[in-house]
Amino acid sequence: MKRSRKLTAVASVLLISCIAGSVVLLRAIDRVRSGATLEQFLYISSPQMVKRLSLGYDGIVADIYWTRAVQYFGGTFHKGGGRYELLWPLLNITTQLDPHIIPAYQYGATFLTAKPPNGAGLPDKAIELVQFGIRNNPDNWRLYEDLGFIYYSDLKDYPKAAEAFLRGSKVPNAHPFLRVLAAQAAEHGGEPETAMLLWTAIYETTPDKDIRVTAAWHLRALKVDKTVTQLNQLVESYKQRLGRLPGSFVDLVRAGLLPGIPLDPYGNPYRLQSDGRAVVADPENFPFVEKGLPDGYVPTDTIPRNAEH
Repeated sequence: MKRSRKLTAVASVLLISCIAGSVVLLRAIDRVRSGATLEQFLYISSPQMVKRLSLGYDGIVADIYWTRAVQYFGGTFHKGGGRYELLWPLLNITTQLDPHIIPAYQYGATFLTAKPPNGAGLPDKAIELVQFGIRNNPDNWRLYEDLGFIYYSDLKDYPKAAEAFLRGSKVPNAHPFLRVLAAQAAEHGGEPETAMLLWTAIYETTPDKDIRVTAAWHLRALKVDKTVTQLNQLVESYKQRLGRLPGSFVDLVRAGLLPGIPLDPYGNPYRLQSDGRAVVADPENFPFVEKGLPDGYVPTDTIPRNAEH
């Protein structure tokens, strides 16, 4: 009985110590309000130090830091924005304390990437944050999606965006649209071969009719882009050989550079403009092409209504 009372007393002392330490930490955190400046008070910037001070209450303290991060961002935003100096330290500590707090990665990345005065304008930090989230939550496909959009929309780094979307598409139960995003990013990033492979895989495997139709349109557009590039190279070869531009593709056939008049995926012959550029006869048939559009035509990236794939 005495042994039991002694253990109870020791446990009580330890519990009181933990509570006291947590109170000290929470009071330190609470000293900062949304209107505080970096010069007035800086949060404890070391996640390791905060972790030691939390005395085992990592999850609770992480929630508190995440709440403070939201309050800090919201308060600064509603006052007209600013530099958001404390945002990254708050998010870093939050996720280091609780690596599985998913909203901190998703919304935190949004706060970090938005340009001032609406955000911190720190896409590199947003990438670091989301990549840490992926390492600790590898089965959460939404984090790969967030990473891909940072590369795609904010940094215009389409190859890395395609890689992130593609990695996410391989996560169990990932939304199938991630593969579509990967293919689109590869297409915009000047990687037609990769885009062709991805769109082909989508076309052959997706059970969704609309996605299949979209894949077919993109595949035709990629084929046109590739053909136009090759035709323009042949025109340049003809010019270097004869010192003038060809009047039509017939001249290229006669010169032995083409086996016959080139046809687009619908069987219509390509046209040769006076400047020597190859263009499609009807650009309305190819809403996603990036090459081969006649002068003055503005692409819409919209599939025609009632169009069949």
